[in-house]
Amino acid sequence: MAAEDLPSEFDVVILGTGLTESVVAAACSRVGQRVLHLDRRSFYAANWASFTFNGLLTWVQEHNNESQPEMVNDFSDLLENGEELMHLSKSDSTSITNLQVFCYTSEEEEDEAQCNDALNTTVGKEKTADEEALKESAVCAESQDEEHVAPEDPQSFLGQWEDPEEDQTHPSVASFQSEPTRKKISFAQLVKEGRRFNIDLVSKLMFSRGSLVELLIKSNVSRYAEFKNVTRILTYHHGNVEQVPCSRADVFASRQLSVVEKRKLMRFLTSCMEETEEQQAYYSRPYLEFLHDQHLGDNLQHFLLHSIAMASPDTPTGEGLASTRHFLRCLGRYGNTPFLFPVYGLGEIPQCFCRMSAVFGGVYCLRHSVQCLIVDKDTNRCKAVVDSRGQRINCSHFVMEDGYLVGDRKKMDTSLRFLSRAVLITDASVLPGESDQQVSMVTVPSTDGSPTVRMVELCSSTMTCIPGTYLVHLTCQSVGSAHDDLSPVISRMFQTTKPDNHDQRPFVFWCLYFNMADGTALEVEGHDLPSNVYVCSGPDGNLGFERTIELAELIFKKMLPEEEFCPPAPNPEDIIYDGEPPSSTGGEEEQEGPADQEEQHEPEPLN
Repeated sequence: MAAEDLPSEFDVVILGTGLTESVVAAACSRVGQRVLHLDRRSFYAANWASFTFNGLLTWVQEHNNESQPEMVNDFSDLLENGEELMHLSKSDSTSITNLQVFCYTSEEEEDEAQCNDALNTTVGKEKTADEEALKESAVCAESQDEEHVAPEDPQSFLGQWEDPEEDQTHPSVASFQSEPTRKKISFAQLVKEGRRFNIDLVSKLMFSRGSLVELLIKSNVSRYAEFKNVTRILTYHHGNVEQVPCSRADVFASRQLSVVEKRKLMRFLTSCMEETEEQQAYYSRPYLEFLHDQHLGDNLQHFLLHSIAMASPDTPTGEGLASTRHFLRCLGRYGNTPFLFPVYGLGEIPQCFCRMSAVFGGVYCLRHSVQCLIVDKDTNRCKAVVDSRGQRINCSHFVMEDGYLVGDRKKMDTSLRFLSRAVLITDASVLPGESDQQVSMVTVPSTDGSPTVRMVELCSSTMTCIPGTYLVHLTCQSVGSAHDDLSPVISRMFQTTKPDNHDQRPFVFWCLYFNMADGTALEVEGHDLPSNVYVCSGPDGNLGFERTIELAELIFKKMLPEEEFCPPAPNPEDIIYDGEPPSSTGGEEEQEGPADQEEQHEPEPLN
């Protein structure tokens, strides 16, 4: 559609392809609304995106280059009687700040043979050898059931979307799952193998009974993705990384707890599932005080507070118990921990919802924006939008990412808050075990006034990094810059100078620090906007997706109060189209192939 104008009539125009906007787009398309979904960026998912290593370097470079202010165009000739223009922001320079990149490995590819051996590359092998590797990988995948999420029933959301261009979109599983070795990898080799990384801007996990998982199951959007269990819950305690026993099997297998501690922990976990008068008496008091009065030792208090409730010492008991119950309810649904992670990274999730919207008629354009809104003065409603080509597009509702909203129209709950983020590529796990394919969630509690840090460590079987490396995400509430907040933790837990074989800590090959705006600071309602314009906040600092899904449903219900939010979509093989035989999958062809295979795994833009 690069050379053509878009249709001039839509029911809903959505600006920005973040997770909230993408869920709204899928929900609206599913109930028959005509949806136009735009983004000024060249990639999907906005600040929820995943990048290849090379793509991330480009993203960093673009953010570090100051953009020139654009001229405000005059579109007054598009106005009719009783209408006025409302201009939108042309940049979102405040959402990502303080980007700093550090490379701790050699920049030259000095030992190419050694690097290639470490990465287990298969370039130059005969086709028959490649076929044997694929067969062996399939056998291994079947035998390692504990690594993959097991569905609890046939309607589980853990199916895969069969894309005819899948081989072009993602590298094969076999190319990731070869035996990694801890060897030195140069920066040149990281760039060379950069397409095999999928690096998230946001670090979150999916609670197995959380609102996002329930929505994926209900809507059948999950057919477009695949998921893995988080295999371990870890914590940093007394200078060591320890595994947190969070299930019955873990408790009884733990060597860190005495028999008495195991009994106390099981008794507490059982008792806290039901509300009691004793608990109610502590509701307004700190959760740590409640744990102490339950005669739990230091180890158990640490595990329960920081890794199970994921709370701080001053968190009220009512809130701490609610978090503990939610954690326990999520255990055992798909694995031994409460968490799931999407293969190929979190950036896949917004794209799954975009695909669903496209299947039901949604129109997608990247590198295409909205310059301003046309507002009816009498009714204070948005009647149309003017796009970046100067075309007037009429619509009944308009939804946008908060970065497009001019600052004086925003209503903030508090002053703007930020998250501190760091992304590391390392050579080993923070807690080596029998398997080198562990997906771990690590909590590093606050010390000496520093913020609590949440760490997610991903292995190569998640398809986010190459064999022989781990991808580590660190997140905390910002006190200063990301480097100031997170570098002390990284220095304690990782090697960042020359690799020392006598030091068991993982070595960091490459590190990125940046601050990201915290979406919880933005009010859901109350902005100075027309009544049919809705604002979606960006990523927040919570581990799960509850706030995001709640906001998407709220916006949908305001627009279409009589419609069901994301009703189940039929399976492609069940759809019968006019003039087509019953076996036709028709609408599946609307799902586009990869737009830029070297930079981004995404549906193809229509522009």
